[in-house]
Amino acid sequence: MITNVVENLTGTRNRLLKEISDLSYEQLNKKPREGTWSVAQVCHHLYLSESVFTQAIIYGLSKSNGKKAEPKPIQLAFDRSQKAKAPDMVVPGDKPLELEEITELLNQSRNLFFEFYNQLEDKSILKEKSTKHPLFGYTPLDQWVDLIYLHEERHIEQIREIKSLL
Repeated sequence: MITNVVENLTGTRNRLLKEISDLSYEQLNKKPREGTWSVAQVCHHLYLSESVFTQAIIYGLSKSNGKKAEPKPIQLAFDRSQKAKAPDMVVPGDKPLELEEITELLNQSRNLFFEFYNQLEDKSILKEKSTKHPLFGYTPLDQWVDLIYLHEERHIEQIREIKSLL
């Protein structure tokens, strides 16, 4: 399990960074339309989301009476035909960002996750406990882990769409 998780997270992050690496400051921060996010904002959202997901997983593990939940259809997180409104805590700010700032934020949230994940001796406990996800309800913690890279894949597609509109 750990190898797949690490490979999936690393592969997705590498694709994200490759997708944004050649964008200028203007391209990173330009919104294709009013009411949409810029590439920088999508990346800021990914940073915020990964940080929140990591905290949610840690919280779920810390609950002594944590219940086991049935697996959810989390692959729907990748389906961009289904629009989802981001919870307020993961809505990005309007401040323009440099590529270096974006990369640093993304590295920060990923390092926080790996720091936690690599210290977890028995990863099978992630299947046994759950916490409430805003979209899926009570979700097993191992699926929260998978949601980190599935969510990132969804937004890589969004970034490609934004780039095509710039």
